[in-house]
Amino acid sequence: MTKQLALKILLAVGLGGMAFSGYLTYLEMFTKTLTACPAPGAAGTILGYPACVYGFVMYLAIVTVALFGLNSKK
Repeated sequence: MTKQLALKILLAVGLGGMAFSGYLTYLEMFTKTLTACPAPGAAGTILGYPACVYGFVMYLAIVTVALFGLNSKK
């Protein structure tokens, strides 16, 4: 497996993860349904935010690193 292929696979997985965690973040933070965002300190939160927010940030970091790797000249 070449470096370019590995980075493309990593990019695809990262984009899929961003889409999924972004959707969950939208549901948790911006809709007023039964799954509304719990109060800070409630079970399932980290520093007052749902865990899916941190998943989105981590997938964003993965996509950023993959894009930098694909755009490098070396």
